[in-house]
Amino acid sequence: MNFKSFAPKHFLWNLDNGIATVALNRPEKKNPLTFESYAELRDMFRDLVYTEDVRAVIITGAGGNFCSGGDVHEIIGPLTKMSMKELLVFTRMTCDLVKAIKMCPQPVIAAVDGVCVGGGAAVAMASDIRLGTPHAKVAFLFARVGLAGCDMGACALLPRIIGHGRASELFLTGRVMTPEEAEKWGFFNALHTSDGLMAEAQKLAERIIAGPVFAHGITKTMLNQEWNMGIEQALESESQAQALCMQTKDFERAYNAFVAKETPVFQGD
Repeated sequence: MNFKSFAPKHFLWNLDNGIATVALNRPEKKNPLTFESYAELRDMFRDLVYTEDVRAVIITGAGGNFCSGGDVHEIIGPLTKMSMKELLVFTRMTCDLVKAIKMCPQPVIAAVDGVCVGGGAAVAMASDIRLGTPHAKVAFLFARVGLAGCDMGACALLPRIIGHGRASELFLTGRVMTPEEAEKWGFFNALHTSDGLMAEAQKLAERIIAGPVFAHGITKTMLNQEWNMGIEQALESESQAQALCMQTKDFERAYNAFVAKETPVFQGD
């Protein structure tokens, strides 16, 4: 995929100086997801593995809300009429979106304002860094629609972010996690004003991509892979990963800059 000319059908896209901004864009319904937008987001994040044009991704929503989850009429209604086989195709697709977000080497920053529930909360949860506002309303609403909390990897990911007991309460009650709770518990890295949210996300993305981009991709990979490793396996994997990074030109640039008492200028190779 050529991301410089990428023109998605189901969300907004902007690529500027290596930072891609993805904006869910159905503000009249608080940016719900559809079968088509799930699939297009999944394919986009999958293809990020194969490009150097995109170095970081910011995902957000238009009109003061992040995402209201699956569209009631375009997803929930049709799901009640599907066979088990068809339902499994759908749930695998939504989980594949989470996999694609986790597996792409680019850091993914979720900029969350307003409503962020259901599948939208799962997309934010799958991101590497989350910024919120005092108006952010995060909830995993699956129990309210007769479903389990184990949706889009939530039972694996959310307890690792905020803790088992807190995740259990949110799943079992379906209540909204307040912005203050979300920041205190580690779901949000920081809270910013609604007006300043995107500027802060952009500033953070710029700071990240000014660093050693290849090494950042390795860091993200190891953060994900080491969840399922014992300490001995993790140590060996980190030994190999760091040795790989020590072969990059950015590592050499950092050394030369240190010797010259200069700030290194990383180029991602």
